Amino acid sequence: MSPSPAAQFVYDAWAVASPGFEPLVAAELRALGFADATESTGGVSFHTDGAGIARANLHSRIASRIVVRLASFRATAFHELERAARKVEWARMLAPDAAFQLRVTAKKSRLYHSDAIAERVADAIARSVKGATRGAVPVKDEEDAEGELAPAAEAQLFVVRFDHDRCTISADASGALLHRRGYRLAVARAPLRETVAAAMLAAARYDANQPVVDPFCGSGTLLIEAAQSARRMAPGLARGFAAERWPELRTEVWRAARDAARTEILPRAAAPIIGSDRDEGAVQAALANAARAGVSDDVRFVQRALSDLTLPAGPGLVITNPPYGVRVGERAPLRDLYARFGQVMRAQAAGWRVAMLSADRALDGHTGLGFRDLVRTSNGGIPVRIIECAV
Repeated sequence: MSPSPAAQFVYDAWAVASPGFEPLVAAELRALGFADATESTGGVSFHTDGAGIARANLHSRIASRIVVRLASFRATAFHELERAARKVEWARMLAPDAAFQLRVTAKKSRLYHSDAIAERVADAIARSVKGATRGAVPVKDEEDAEGELAPAAEAQLFVVRFDHDRCTISADASGALLHRRGYRLAVARAPLRETVAAAMLAAARYDANQPVVDPFCGSGTLLIEAAQSARRMAPGLARGFAAERWPELRTEVWRAARDAARTEILPRAAAPIIGSDRDEGAVQAALANAARAGVSDDVRFVQRALSDLTLPAGPGLVITNPPYGVRVGERAPLRDLYARFGQVMRAQAAGWRVAMLSADRALDGHTGLGFRDLVRTSNGGIPVRIIECAV
């Protein structure tokens, strides 16, 4: 009996991580069964087969994307690049007559002109794959704080990086960035990216057996991520991935991975998940997003001012992304808001933990809650910290 398509190849994979999220992504991948997951700056390396590529894409909540390294070689002249690029097995990831895109970066290398590098690599691909056509340079994903470039919907993205004369060529296995789960169509002001929300929950050691509350819920992303995590719902079940078009990864590999993911889903969340916001539009957006995410019965969203907050029986976790004055509102009134938040927590949340995303230590201080830093990262290009305290 011939081996299954998923077992024929071992991939040198890389999970791209936002700055500061590398340990969280590494822990997540190890929990998914990738025992050799090793963190370094910008991401996490691991080795796996085709079934693992499908599993990582379907289940990762925190990684930005999954790529597979195809080649790594030294090149200080274009003829060396051309020779090495023609040895890459492009047809493994690109079907005949398919479109591809290239993202090229070069630093501290003799070959530094990105357009000239792309021209040589594109020629190698065209020689290797019949009818392959190069699309336009990928456009910048406006929501991506890390400056990643989003490929066209049906074009295979290849990433070419030169660093100190060493060229690394990778194939994007994800397509759209992994934060695009498919449920967040309705947004409130300053929306929180899904992967950042998942990282906040992981950093705060969210326990699905305890209640979780967000008093500034906005469009609901934090609590929808909590609900999907509590029910073990793979975040990628409602979307497609670039690697599904790879000739060597057949449909049955992805069907089996999705079937396995569905069998893991629990019927309901074990503890209350409650969000509130003073803005009616935000609450309506949260309700619509929860419905699309399949967790309407697990999350309760209500319109309520912070001063009217009530918590269920605890202890539990209050986790939130309050306004921090960089893009929404003004700093002066926020000092009063943060002070009031601290007052409400001390009155309502004895024995609970509080975690939040912060861009301003001065505002944190107005809560009087004694936060400590867990993770430093960025949100929408703004430096932020995930912070926590016990009340």
